[in-house]
Amino acid sequence: MLTSRPYLARALYEWLLDNEQTPYVVVDAGKPDVRVPQQFVQNGQIVLNIAPAAVRDLSIDNAAVTFGARFSGQPMQVVVPMDALIAIYARENGIGMVFGQEPVMPSFASEEDAALEDEGRPTLESVESRTEEATKPSESVDETDEDSSNRPGKGKPSLRIVK
Repeated sequence: MLTSRPYLARALYEWLLDNEQTPYVVVDAGKPDVRVPQQFVQNGQIVLNIAPAAVRDLSIDNAAVTFGARFSGQPMQVVVPMDALIAIYARENGIGMVFGQEPVMPSFASEEDAALEDEGRPTLESVESRTEEATKPSESVDETDEDSSNRPGKGKPSLRIVK
């Protein structure tokens, strides 16, 4: 899955503007490919005003937040990769969101690796495809029973569609 950070950042930005707030972002200036005015970095971070009146050509895409701005009268193109975006909040009241670390999704080298990874996952099967079991009367299975051989899938969790 794609990271949710750019989607949340765009939504929060729009929400703050709709509520007449001034959106600020906190950036980890030490991350690779971050382009911010280094003279304003404190403790490895920088806070930037991204309100429409403060920036030009703002873009919050899936890869980065980019915009043009002036710092001490000097124009600069600012680039904040999504993994360097720490928070977005309103200057007026501090309401916003701090982004945590998102789990890294494994990338499978092949379909075989993906199939091996899926072996331990629950499965979904239709009751109609199991005609023998559908004609048998249902048996009560004690959930606390140590022997799970009476369950379908022999201990492997499964779901069945009952129509």
